[in-house]
Amino acid sequence: MEFRRDTTLGSFEDLIAAAPAHAGTLQAIRALVAGIDPGAHEKASRRENSVWWGLGPAKMRDGYAYAMPHASHVNLGFFQGASLPDPEGLLEGGGKALRHVKLTSPEAVAAPGLRALLLAALEERRAALG
Repeated sequence: MEFRRDTTLGSFEDLIAAAPAHAGTLQAIRALVAGIDPGAHEKASRRENSVWWGLGPAKMRDGYAYAMPHASHVNLGFFQGASLPDPEGLLEGGGKALRHVKLTSPEAVAAPGLRALLLAALEERRAALG
């Protein structure tokens, strides 16, 4: 993977260490992102217990997706998820912009609709940033 990694607040490896039960799911999400956008900026946060990917270093401006482990699942979230096409109805959440998909296994990451959402999120950020 050729991610441009910013580890000042933590690293992907720190996230795995903090949520070892979800290591496989987190690694599958990371591989999906790498397959779609190998040059993505990757930034992890120990404080937020999450990792996010974007087109540049500014989370809310450049970010398009994040992963956040919880007790029984991992949220794969989208910063502009409310505006994404979701024909399979995978997205959850009711906020102004953020939406997420709850993933309970590495195999769930292979769902075709998930890849489509990630691609749409990446394209939305590219269009928004010019």
